Amino acid sequence: MFDVPIALVSLVDENRQWFKSCIGINNASETSRDISFCGHTILGDGALIIPDATQDERFADNPLVVGDPKIRFYVGYPLTVMHKWKIGTLCIVDSQPRNFSLEQVALLKDLASMVEKELIAVQMATLDEMTNLPNRRGFMSISNKLLAWCIRHNSSATLVFFDLNNFKAINDTFGHNEGDNALVEFAEQLDGIFRESDVVARLGGDEFVMLLTDVTKREITERMIAFQAYMAARNVQAKRGYDITFSYGLVDFDPAMHHSIEDLLSHADTMMYEHKKKKPRGGAPFQTEQTPKIAELVA
Repeated sequence: MFDVPIALVSLVDENRQWFKSCIGINNASETSRDISFCGHTILGDGALIIPDATQDERFADNPLVVGDPKIRFYVGYPLTVMHKWKIGTLCIVDSQPRNFSLEQVALLKDLASMVEKELIAVQMATLDEMTNLPNRRGFMSISNKLLAWCIRHNSSATLVFFDLNNFKAINDTFGHNEGDNALVEFAEQLDGIFRESDVVARLGGDEFVMLLTDVTKREITERMIAFQAYMAARNVQAKRGYDITFSYGLVDFDPAMHHSIEDLLSHADTMMYEHKKKKPRGGAPFQTEQTPKIAELVA
């Protein structure tokens, strides 16, 4: 359409640019962000047009200009999802300097909107709409790849299976809207307290999971104790009329025992129910006189 040798869809993270769909570059699937043109594109709201990179002080000494693929002409348009997150670009590249008309900019913008719609469709299929965490489908996809990576690199992984206690009582007493609020709050705390590298997801209902890599059993146990204490303190501060508490099962990944993420989930689910059986049965999760004493201990 634009008579260029290179066209690509890139996704940009903190340190790298990933070529997720590409024509014209066969020997690379990523570059570091600090030399990427697309890292500049996502900082703006419109097209970034570079007629001749050798004449642009930002890019004249760039390795992608000085060396292969000898970029001269570049135009990129930022890709935005959920109306706020710029996650990458649709861009075209040539090894010869050239100009780009306003009509061509409008056409590239239209094509970029098509890419955005595809990205949103994928995101919605793998995202839990209520909590904005990955859903079961998204978690399965991410975790299978992560476990394969752990096997290749002889790295450890641990799965934690969460289940909210007395969630039905919250729905029955305070209504389903408040039950939804409890799920969202728990998801936000779970996603915010642990590391960015930890994969947190909502499997469905009041069940959540988290997959961690490169942590020892002692480290994850200490983190879980700290998380329980943190949630106990929040229960006091929130004054909802009920407490958000949970049971969990913790299982280390063993390739000889767990042949898939489903095996690991099943094992962790069993461990979670063993944990839940040890808790006092019955009773609604209403706040009691004992609750503030927990907060005092945390403080």
